[in-house]
This record gives sequence, structure tokens and C-alpha cells, in this order.
Amino acid sequence: MRRSRTLAAPWLGLALSAVALTGCTASADPPELPPAGVYEHDAAGETSQAEPILPGGTAAAVTGPLIDAGWFCAQVRANADGRALWCRIGHLDATGAVVPQVAQFVLDRDDRLAWAWFGLPYTPPGGRDRVIAAAAPALSAIWPGAGDRIRQEADDFERDRTQPRDGGRRTAWRDGHADYLLSAVAGLVVTARDTSVQRWPSGAEHYATTMSSAVDDLRAGGYDCYYPPQQSCNRVQSNGYFRVSLRGDQIVSAQFGIGSWIEGGRQRHLLSQEFPRGLTFLTEEVRRAVTDRIEDCRRSGTSFAGIVAGTIVIVDARRGPVDGTDHVTYLDVQIGAPLAGTY
Repeated sequence: MRRSRTLAAPWLGLALSAVALTGCTASADPPELPPAGVYEHDAAGETSQAEPILPGGTAAAVTGPLIDAGWFCAQVRANADGRALWCRIGHLDATGAVVPQVAQFVLDRDDRLAWAWFGLPYTPPGGRDRVIAAAAPALSAIWPGAGDRIRQEADDFERDRTQPRDGGRRTAWRDGHADYLLSAVAGLVVTARDTSVQRWPSGAEHYATTMSSAVDDLRAGGYDCYYPPQQSCNRVQSNGYFRVSLRGDQIVSAQFGIGSWIEGGRQRHLLSQEFPRGLTFLTEEVRRAVTDRIEDCRRSGTSFAGIVAGTIVIVDARRGPVDGTDHVTYLDVQIGAPLAGTY
């Protein structure tokens, strides 16, 4: 006869937390992120409906090596002047927690790469190696020789003992395609020499509402929110957090942590305990589909990265105690992608 046991309340057993130059020369300043003025414009034919990367063209070429290496990539927004691509992969650290790594691209209206940023993973060591491993094949796919030069400059940078051994370390170079800046803080920022996009895509209205309209519902769910100016809210009783990136009052991306407690095949920690009126920071157009996708992950205790109803949805699931089909899981959820050039 199968012996069953009761799973402890999930939040007690999980210690999880929300978490122009030739050659190689030093740059006096870190790269400006985002570049000055790129978002200082009115709407320019904005669309924020995410789309998969289609075969053919520069977008497919530059993201292809990343996708082959296990990254998730999508076109996350576009406007009359260009389009923004966002790629992401999750690495596991020594504790089993997911450490995200992100790459961003801006293409002009003629399908040429104008700008790229290969960000450092949040936790070292090996962060710079991961940046080079992503950037070199991606840029080699469209700019012959770029990858070899990136690897060479990165090796020289690592051996350069004249650099300060802190976050101020950086080096810059130029080739026939672009200007490059490798920084111990920002990762690798690439600015193409033969094209630019003056007005970067900035929309989010397809999938997200405003922070001012969502904050009362967050408070009703037990979140400590003081907006404005606070963009990060905590829910102490469940180790929960909710944070957003904004353009004005418009939510551009949202991240939150929530637990799942499946016992006897039933969800013991309902979403409504933390979001009494549902995910009202999402538009009605996408809310049901995105909620269903998240609830599927909570029931199964599994991760997800994809496009749901034209919306970027990332779920990193970390399981705790398991008894057959019963489990305790903490999930870090991201909806939407930040604007290019922002963290």
C-alpha cells in the first residue's frame, strides 16, 4: 500500500530568492544605455505584438547561432524606423537557481543590424566568456571576421594587467562593420557604422496596462507598493515580489515570483491569493491566455519560454519537495521584454 505524506507549506521549505578607434584602446566612459535620444519620440507606427524570428534575412542570421545553442529569441516590438529583437537563455548556478543571460538587437527598416548588446549574466564567474560565446558566432553570421576579432580583443582584455581590477575595466575597438565596447559592467555593446535607427521601437500597449491602474490590485493582494515612484513591490508573507520596467506610466515588462503547492492533484496556493482580481497589469486581450500558460507551469512545476497571444512569457520553475505528482515549486515569471538598451 502506497504511503503518502503531506507536503509542508511551500514557502517554509524553499530558500529561494527573487532573483572611433583602431586597435584595442580603453574608453574613458562606459557605453550609454540606452543611447541618448532613441526613446525621445512620439509613437511612430508602434507595434508591441511579439513574433517569432522568421527564416531568411538578418534577424534569422544573427539569432540563428543563439537559437541553435538553446536560446529563445523573438521580435518583441517594431515601428516605422526599425524593429527590436530579444534573446534569452537561463543558466543554472551552483544552487540550481536560474541565471538569465540576454542579448538585444535593433535592426533598421532595410533589415540591417544597427545596434546590439550582449549583456553579462547577473552572477560571475565566467560571465565575460558567456558574452563572447554568444556574440562571436552571432555577429560572424552577418559580418565576416567579426567573431575572430571579438575573441582576440577579449583575450587581450583579459591579459591586460594595466586595467583596473574592478567594474571600471573596459576596452574599445573598431572594424569595417561597427564600433565595439567591452565592459566589465555592461558586457559587449556594438554600434554599426553604416546604419542607424533614430527612433527605437517603444510600444507595450498590446499586452500591458499602466502601473497606476495596477497598483491598487497589487496592494489588495498583499504587496507593499508605493507608486510612484516605487517600481518594485514585495509580498513578505510568500517571498513574493513584483517589479516592472516602465516608459512613463506604461508597463513595458513585469516580473514576479510566486509559489505553487500541488497536493492531492490540487493547487493549494491559488493565484487569487496574490492577485485577487487576476493579472490586471495585462490587457484583457492577452490576460486569459497568459494566465492559463502560467497556471499550467504552476501545476506541472515546469519552466517555459515562448510567445503567448503575442506576448513574451518566461517562467523559471524551481522545484522543492516532491512526493509523486505532488510538489512544491517556486516560479519566477517575466511577461514582456524591456526596451532595447535597458536592463
